[in-house]
Amino acid sequence: MRIFGKVRHRPSASWRQATDRAFTLIGDGRYEDAGALLTRAADMEPWLSESWFNLALLHKFRHDWEQARAAGLRAVALLDRETGAPDWWNVGIAATALQDWPLARRAWQAYGLKVPGGGSPSGEPLGMALGSAAVRLSPEGEAEVVWGRRLDPARIEVLSIPLPSSGRRWGEVVLHDGVPHGERTTAAGPSYPVFDEIELWAPSPVPTWVVLLEAATEADRDALERLAADAGFAAEDWSSSVRLLCRTCSESRMPSDEGEGEHLDPHDHSEPGHPGPLGHRTAGSGSLWVPERECGIAAPSALVRGLLDGWVADSPDTREWRDLEEVC
Repeated sequence: MRIFGKVRHRPSASWRQATDRAFTLIGDGRYEDAGALLTRAADMEPWLSESWFNLALLHKFRHDWEQARAAGLRAVALLDRETGAPDWWNVGIAATALQDWPLARRAWQAYGLKVPGGGSPSGEPLGMALGSAAVRLSPEGEAEVVWGRRLDPARIEVLSIPLPSSGRRWGEVVLHDGVPHGERTTAAGPSYPVFDEIELWAPSPVPTWVVLLEAATEADRDALERLAADAGFAAEDWSSSVRLLCRTCSESRMPSDEGEGEHLDPHDHSEPGHPGPLGHRTAGSGSLWVPERECGIAAPSALVRGLLDGWVADSPDTREWRDLEEVC
């Protein structure tokens, strides 16, 4: 196969050495030095799609989306297969970050995904029906795994209420990487991938509040969550939905609703009544109910107190709230 008048061949030893060293530097966070080596490698072997794929990957790590798109397009121009190449996935992420919707649609289709026709008036690909997934917010820091709805292959809308330490809110849309790091399973059988957040794509105007509840039963707690959902917002009982996991556990295949009651998950490092910062369970029921609950609420300031007062008014003998505070 001839490209630019050259016979395609295996990369040279110098190319491999420069590339290997660059990825060692990337692992150490030395992106500038890695970029110099990968640019040199691309100069050595400009007809190799891998040269440009590696540069696109580096620019993705740096969140330099213009450069990632440019290098990614050079990579896909040199591919010797039509569909399924990860080069196209990186192009799709860069195009989504830049809201270059025609290129994003082309990238997902070239990767082999079905993209419904039309999209939004802006051309944004909608209706891909990719289902639910989990996303790890702030993966390089105090990572927190939350649940969300996949809008397309590179974006998730956050449906859990993140803890304030994440700096994220319910309803925000985050850009995520394509390779899952971990998996969450449910009692019903399905498993869901855990993707790593790259950056915030669309902020949410809805603030996060923390409140202490006195809920005599689980039904009382559930009533607040339903009331918030019916108003178009959210409430989440952090006392039961959040558990602290070590990084190894978080990045493995983990049950999403264990760790309560008598059968404790050995990977759960939280304590009853003291939620940890790393993972949100799906709805589950424990055998021991503690009436005092720490609850996160995502709702506008003009609504949140009325929401709580309405919840108490429906059953004043079994419900109470106090210490409401806006935290994010």
